Amino acid sequence: MKAIVNQDTCIGCGLCISTVPEVFEVNADGKAEACGHTTDENRAAVQEAIDACPVQAISAED
Repeated sequence: MKAIVNQDTCIGCGLCISTVPEVFEVNADGKAEACGHTTDENRAAVQEAIDACPVQAISAED
């Protein structure tokens, strides 16, 4: 699974970054960006970040 952050929708709240800092980071525009890989160990946390995003800006593809 690969996380994708829609830059047009993201509001930069940081929830995903605080949930899975090894996968998400803040980019130069102050928005979240998926930079790391989803692993078996963090898959549940990535899904939690997807589900918790207040503006539904994060999606995943296999």
